Amino acid sequence: MMQIASTHPDRSFTLLVIIGYIIVLASVFGGFAIAGGHLASLFQPVELLMIGGAAFGAFFVGNNGKSIKATIAALPSLLKGSKYTKTLYLELMSLMSEILTKVRKEGLMSIEGDIEAPEESPIFSKYPGILADHHVMEFITDYLRLMVSGNMDAFQIENLMDNEIETHHHEGEVPVQCIAKLGDGLPAFGIVAAVMGVVHTMASVGLPPAELGILIANALVGTFLGILLAYGFVGPLSGLLEQKLQESTKMFQCVKVTLLASLNGYAPALAIEFGRKVLYSTERPSFKELEEHIKQSKSK
Repeated sequence: MMQIASTHPDRSFTLLVIIGYIIVLASVFGGFAIAGGHLASLFQPVELLMIGGAAFGAFFVGNNGKSIKATIAALPSLLKGSKYTKTLYLELMSLMSEILTKVRKEGLMSIEGDIEAPEESPIFSKYPGILADHHVMEFITDYLRLMVSGNMDAFQIENLMDNEIETHHHEGEVPVQCIAKLGDGLPAFGIVAAVMGVVHTMASVGLPPAELGILIANALVGTFLGILLAYGFVGPLSGLLEQKLQESTKMFQCVKVTLLASLNGYAPALAIEFGRKVLYSTERPSFKELEEHIKQSKSK
């Protein structure tokens, strides 16, 4: 039997994020030190307090409770690898193949019990990775239920699927936009911190030139920190969330194409092939891999 190689995407993905941040810090602070700068002069906790506090305050002002909750819930996923692996897609397409084959042999009414109680279904229970994803399970069972009802044609179901996928995508974009706006505001708050430092410097104009120079340098650190945090740390996170959102949407598109192909009269094997073709090349199993996995799943 074919064995799917097990990997540790979460661990490697977390490592990539950490390595990226280390490269940012090493490049900026290392370059400053090589140029003869004193790293101690960049340690300005008060500037960080002003920039970070103002940015988070603006974040809470500019977003409603639902958006804040969605953003906070999305943060842990930033340190996790994508769950949408080839192994998961093989599970999905094997599940769809088994369901559609049963429909082909026994009729649509034969799957009514499976979709009403998927946790108890002998078919769904063989695919724990899919069963654990509430959103995908709801998408699959809802549209299978509509197919069983027989009151909607393929065009109506496709339109409904497109609207639901679009809604899912818009909901997923909320944390992306929130974090992007937070990053966009950091340089401006860095300027605010710098201006506050300049004000403090001007109020201390009677000090010796050497001390005034230190105060000015401290003030400029605010602008530096705002820009560094925005483009080196917070900004990339919104891009990362956007990539994860695109991956999650692809799962729904795979289900959609497969079910629509079945509704249009294609055999289960061809319907599954339609679904396989919409996957990203990095996760798309080959035709042979899919065929072997389906055979293996049916033999369980």
